[in-house]
Amino acid sequence: MKIDNRLCLAKIRSLYPSFSAKESKIADFILRDPQNIIHLSITQFAEELGVADSTIFRFCKRIGFTGYQSMKIALASEVVTPIKNIHDEITEEDDTKALAEKVFRSNMKTLEDTMEIIDTSSLEKAADYILNAGRIEFYGSGGSSILAMDAYHKFIRTGLNVAAPSDSHIQLMSASQLKENDCAIFLSHSGSTKDILNVCKVAGKTGAKTIAITNLAKSPLTKLADLSLYTLSDETDYRSEALSSRIAQLSYVDTLYVSVMRSLKGSGQEALEKMRTAISTKRI
Repeated sequence: MKIDNRLCLAKIRSLYPSFSAKESKIADFILRDPQNIIHLSITQFAEELGVADSTIFRFCKRIGFTGYQSMKIALASEVVTPIKNIHDEITEEDDTKALAEKVFRSNMKTLEDTMEIIDTSSLEKAADYILNAGRIEFYGSGGSSILAMDAYHKFIRTGLNVAAPSDSHIQLMSASQLKENDCAIFLSHSGSTKDILNVCKVAGKTGAKTIAITNLAKSPLTKLADLSLYTLSDETDYRSEALSSRIAQLSYVDTLYVSVMRSLKGSGQEALEKMRTAISTKRI
């Protein structure tokens, strides 16, 4: 498996939910102090954690490298010579041009990092859930409710039965009426918003398929959902409200929409033309 040298840490984070206890121990050590790892031999690293050299070697293979040395080289290129103009924090001294460049590059990096951890089988399964659902509902809370509405705005073009209730009480009521052949999609950066977790629990009890679009982490939402699509982003002090990860979540929605429309073929195009005809009356 070929991995971009800059994305060693991203790959570890992407696989983290599937790691065994020993693998998680190794991953935690690397993520906590990546610069220290590049100065340790495999034996020193193993002794530090109290595991066998072979365990470290298997971990390196697990995340896509040929061995410990190749992982260290990749890690060194990532932590010793980072791409400064991407990782720079926004400061009060930045002029408008510098600020805009950092925001745009941060969004670009989020998309690039998320692309590296996309699980195509999960994407295909999510599209199948939607295509085979009698009803599709999108849920989000706070800022993520806007993402849910954007998803509704796209998928209403498909002709499928879609909804995006925004009030937390109505979300619970609506989720309780889902059926086994329905699909509920939850957008949440943290994956730990109480309202969304409650709705996901209710939807799950109905037997409906549940999909989470969330930041990469072992969050309560990923444990509840049948399937999870992960984003990967590094927020800065001035971007603490999951701003760049929102771009990646929207990209997942766009990808699912295009995939579904491609599968619907004629019926999708017919629904799209009906919508275009209807909204044409809004234009002069």
